[in-house]
Amino acid sequence: MSDKQAQLSEQEMKTYRIQGFTCANCANIFENNVKELPGVQDAKVNFGASKVYVQGNVTIEELEKAGAFENLKVRDEKEQKVEREPFWKQKENIKVYISAILLMISWVLGEQYGEEHILPTIGYAASILIGGYSLFIKGLKNLSRLKFDMNTLMTVAILGAAVIGEWGEGATVVILFAISEALERYSMDKARQSIESLMDIAPKEALIRRGNEEMMIHVEDIQIDDVMIVKPGQKLAMDGTVIKGTSTLNQAAITGESVPVTKTIDDEVFAGTLNEEGLLEVKVTKRVEDTTLSKIIHLVEEAQAERAPSQAFVDKFAKYYTPAIIVLALLIAIVPPLFNGDWSEWIYQGLAVLVVGCPCALVVSTPVSIVTAIGNAAKNGVLIKGGIYLEEAGALKAIAFDKTGTLTKGIPAVTDIITYGGTENELMTITAAIEKGSQHPLASAIIRKAEQNDLDFNSVMVEDFQSITGKGVKAIINNEVYYVGSPNLFAELHGSIEGEKKQKIEDLQTQGKTVMVLGTEKELLSLIAVADEMRESSKEVISRLDHLGIKTVMLTGDNQRTATAIGKQVGVSDIKADLLPEDKLTFIKELRGKHQSVAMVGDGVNDAPALAASTVGVAMGGAGTDTALETADIALMSDDLSKLPYTIKLSRKALAIIKQNITFSLGIKLVALLLVVPGWLTLWIAIFADMGATLIVTLNSLRLLKVKE
Repeated sequence: MSDKQAQLSEQEMKTYRIQGFTCANCANIFENNVKELPGVQDAKVNFGASKVYVQGNVTIEELEKAGAFENLKVRDEKEQKVEREPFWKQKENIKVYISAILLMISWVLGEQYGEEHILPTIGYAASILIGGYSLFIKGLKNLSRLKFDMNTLMTVAILGAAVIGEWGEGATVVILFAISEALERYSMDKARQSIESLMDIAPKEALIRRGNEEMMIHVEDIQIDDVMIVKPGQKLAMDGTVIKGTSTLNQAAITGESVPVTKTIDDEVFAGTLNEEGLLEVKVTKRVEDTTLSKIIHLVEEAQAERAPSQAFVDKFAKYYTPAIIVLALLIAIVPPLFNGDWSEWIYQGLAVLVVGCPCALVVSTPVSIVTAIGNAAKNGVLIKGGIYLEEAGALKAIAFDKTGTLTKGIPAVTDIITYGGTENELMTITAAIEKGSQHPLASAIIRKAEQNDLDFNSVMVEDFQSITGKGVKAIINNEVYYVGSPNLFAELHGSIEGEKKQKIEDLQTQGKTVMVLGTEKELLSLIAVADEMRESSKEVISRLDHLGIKTVMLTGDNQRTATAIGKQVGVSDIKADLLPEDKLTFIKELRGKHQSVAMVGDGVNDAPALAASTVGVAMGGAGTDTALETADIALMSDDLSKLPYTIKLSRKALAIIKQNITFSLGIKLVALLLVVPGWLTLWIAIFADMGATLIVTLNSLRLLKVKE
């Protein structure tokens, strides 16, 4: 396929939002129906996010026709959300009420005239038809195609009950099934609300100034470089840079931080954040589909479509399980009567086994938990990129932290300057002039210090600048070769560092400071000590992780002494110092060999290889960096480490709930099936075993909405 064709097919992929999905199985049927529509090359349904991606030309009417079996409503992705009718008023639920009333009347008539009388039988039949009409259409269609799913099993069981004269039980099964479907729909909607609420965060229009004119414009029509005017109390509709004004912004919706942040000229601001006090003018930097909020929503929805390992197991299991149940039901209905002749009793038992066999609870057990947990995390400023990472975060045994910018603020400052030849200002000017060409974070600290002291380092002529990887830099100033780098570099250059200077370097390193040396090939001219400030939350986070039984390791390029001083301050259980970027990667691989499940926490830019090599890569400050959003499996949207223990707690809870759901849904079916042996299994017990289990696992999954930090 040529590039042009590839682009064309890429362009034709359109996204639509769906309303009314009840189960993963219905989503699969809808996907297949859409694929069969004329003009459609491909279609993919994302059940968790209630979306369909369609490649080809298709109208919304055609899509709704493909979803008519579920009464699905389709809208374009960009269209505003239609307000749903209250749950109790929905059309699908009204027939349940009518059916239930008819059942009650028939039951009373049965008590008066006897169950065999024509009146209660007519009432039960009407109740079955009204309540089970859509179920039968789906079931009979499937039966004609020899497709055995939940609807087929229920249809056969209910019609079978009517055939052997159990009208009352058939009607009860229909109603209980309809009630459970309605509740399943309700709970799935509730789980999806976490995404829906994300979509409503940013306003759909904004006040824009173009030239001298101010106008309200829909976000779709806002261009890059437009100026957006944001009044106090308003939410930002777009990402951008402040060009006028100062205000505090509540960024909780994006980063999960509850404390408002002050923003002024040249600061980056995000769509969906709330302007609290001042008037801001913001230059728009991204189109609406590229804003950080859009990326979050997109990533969360994609994550909910990802299959977690436990879900893959469940899907595989259900594939073999349903046909096995049908065979078992047939054997129960046919084999025992051959010996005792009681056909009616054993056919009834076989029908009951069909109802018990519905894999409803099992199929729903995992997706609801994953959708709920990922949605809850997103609301708390944690982006989990898939069910697999949600499960793996719960199984973590060790976490490696990059020191700079993760455990520390990543903004080093000069703390001490010791000179041995020349004045402090003179030597600082030379150092700053050389470091101006360096990319090292410590270089920025020296340049900031030189700027604070008003030193004119920019006018110094620097020639032949060279970087010595992992050790420092060298350059020529006034025909003299100068080196700036680690004490190790000078130990190599001079053979060793003399006693007093060596002692001074060790003293500074013991205090947790990084020492940089300025010198020539012959002598040391000055020592510059730089320290990075610790994050307030680091110590508490490490202690919380210890309580969770997780081994914590600090990785740094700093020397052993500095690393030990900081490591002790924070409380990590292991410290690895003097690491080059490739050493971090090697160490992560080693750690995985020992502990299997290992996370790496970094700022997502220079830690990309180590993040990719870990079981779960966690990036800090995802709101500001696209790299963090792209490379990490989990992104903490704020620069706040305290979200890490919350994420692990949520993942462990999700894992526990998924296991409970799978065990419970299989356990209850096994118990019900064992009741066949003494002949105690009734359609009532069967429907309660199936529907009750579905309801319990769904409600159990919704407990994940309550997990707090």
